[in-house]
Amino acid sequence: MNRDMNISILPQPDDTSCGPTCLHAVYSYYGEDIELSTLRDEITELETGGTLAVILGLHALKKGYKATIYSYNLMVFDPTWFRLPPDGMIKKLKMQMEVKNDSKLRYTSKKYIEFLTLGGELKFADLSPALIRKYLDRQTPIITALSATYLYRSPREIPENTDYDDLRGEPSGHFVVITGYDKPAKKVSVADPMLPNPFMKTSRYSVRMTHLINAILLGVLTYDAKLLVIEKNETDGDVQK
Repeated sequence: MNRDMNISILPQPDDTSCGPTCLHAVYSYYGEDIELSTLRDEITELETGGTLAVILGLHALKKGYKATIYSYNLMVFDPTWFRLPPDGMIKKLKMQMEVKNDSKLRYTSKKYIEFLTLGGELKFADLSPALIRKYLDRQTPIITALSATYLYRSPREIPENTDYDDLRGEPSGHFVVITGYDKPAKKVSVADPMLPNPFMKTSRYSVRMTHLINAILLGVLTYDAKLLVIEKNETDGDVQK
């Protein structure tokens, strides 16, 4: 069975705007009329460049969409916290901020607290082909934050200028949109805002499911390792145009 939503995606305008560009592709799929330039202005960028999946999710929540994040980042979340209700998770995040001084951890925790407060869902489940196909079968695209270094099998990058350097470089994160799958071939379809990219000359390509899953999990090295599922609420009026 081959399923593909055939989502179109624009090329990202610069090296750090893959997140807003993926969000723009999902909004366009849902009929949202918003300029990419406007979206880039509205999405908070980190001091080191780029953004976080939770920030994209917050933007969607504020526009009236449903947002669910599957996180595999054990630097931010203890696995036992996912047994707690949202208010319990918020309490744990606040307690962690009191005993850890890492600035990025504290910033990320604050964003997740806001995400949960606005009704976002935070889940922890085995990252499997079945989990990914569950949403694709519902014609729901998935934004994923992953390791570009592993996805492309490219050299590591210098953070200050994104130049490739296999010795001085560090692993690099990236956002792409999962748009479909070919079950017999064990591949998934990807809409990639980096054009051209080290993997393909086009923005649409397929990749082995196992390779993609490994790239997502290795995204933990750059605070990524996420699936972000954005869905329309049942009442269309809930979405702010």
